[in-house]
Amino acid sequence: MAPPSTTAVQDDHVALAEIELCGELMIAASAADGERLSPDRIDEVLRVTPCPAAGAAPAPR
Repeated sequence: MAPPSTTAVQDDHVALAEIELCGELMIAASAADGERLSPDRIDEVLRVTPCPAAGAAPAPR
């Protein structure tokens, strides 16, 4: 049997990361008080950081 290609291994890592994020969303949804998670809560669970507003000056370094 041939060894897995680099692309297949990379795809496996991406798939595992997606599965983990879906699991975290399911856990958050099951613990939520309402019927749905708010967009802010979803972003928090998925560790999404806000993008700077279009046309805004970049933050100083």
